[in-house]
Amino acid sequence: MDLAYLWFWIVGIFFIGYFVLDGFDFGVGMSLPFLGKNDVSRRQIINTIGPVWDLNETWVIVAGAVLFAAFPDWYATLFSGFYLPLLLILLALIVRGVSFEYRHQRDSLQWKRRFDTMIVVGSAVPSLLWGVAFANIVPGVPIDADMEVTGTLLTLLNPYGLLGGVTTLLLFFTHGLYFIALKTDDPVRGDARRLAGLAGMLTIVVAAAFLVWTIFIAAGREAPLLVFLIAAAAIAAVCLIMSVLFNARDREGWAFGFGAATIVTAVLSLFFALFPYVMPSSTDPAYSLTIDNASSTDYTLTIMSWAALVFLPMIVLYQGWTYWVFRKRVTRATIERAAAEVH
Repeated sequence: MDLAYLWFWIVGIFFIGYFVLDGFDFGVGMSLPFLGKNDVSRRQIINTIGPVWDLNETWVIVAGAVLFAAFPDWYATLFSGFYLPLLLILLALIVRGVSFEYRHQRDSLQWKRRFDTMIVVGSAVPSLLWGVAFANIVPGVPIDADMEVTGTLLTLLNPYGLLGGVTTLLLFFTHGLYFIALKTDDPVRGDARRLAGLAGMLTIVVAAAFLVWTIFIAAGREAPLLVFLIAAAAIAAVCLIMSVLFNARDREGWAFGFGAATIVTAVLSLFFALFPYVMPSSTDPAYSLTIDNASSTDYTLTIMSWAALVFLPMIVLYQGWTYWVFRKRVTRATIERAAAEVH
């Protein structure tokens, strides 16, 4: 296999890892207004991702670095053309990270509520805008002969792009609720499970509409991997339905696992729809960026391949070990005991 094509899928793997891992972080953050009935509940919810959220977030940094090294023209066109939404995502991530660290610095309810609001906003904005950005890449954006995007933020806020944003928002929200149910005890666990049932049903409808629309776009472009796209979309739909069913049966571990599989296959379906392009041009197909014309040299990709072969397993093993260390539930009694010790 040509190394450029291999690295196209490796880029996809990094983004899949990011959306699966930081996706439930976003969902946990967005759940605060619904499940955080008091400060103990809110601390319990936040502490479910306390040891791992920053590690999860590093996947997007690695994905961006890999994109820059393997496909410099794709990176340049994407980050310049999508500058404003990506800047908003970055600012939201900064606000969210600061809020995690600062909300407990004062024993003031108003202080904590302000940072809780920032956590919600810092989780919802990336959840929406990542979907908008990826959805717009599939049908194509206006790119000129100089590989520059000529559209604006309003160009990205089209019906398909917004549907993609709402889809990722709901997927991450539901994914986060599954994680909360998996990592907490009652009453937060029960509330999360009930809310996940409602959110999951809505997600099924919205995600189905988005995936069907994606299939029609790829079919119109005669995408070479259309069969794989349809298969991935079907698997994503089945996994999402299974996650809702297992959640209803109080099997939060299986629900979370199928929720993660939903995100994996949904993002994979977008890469199937995109192949062999990396950024199609809606202005003129001749201006489109493809895997061939946007990739680095074979020498660069060869060095990257050896580096990935060594370091990627180490990263996965280290992150797996981290989750194993912090595998226990965050109980309400633990939070209450810690609060009592502080006072």
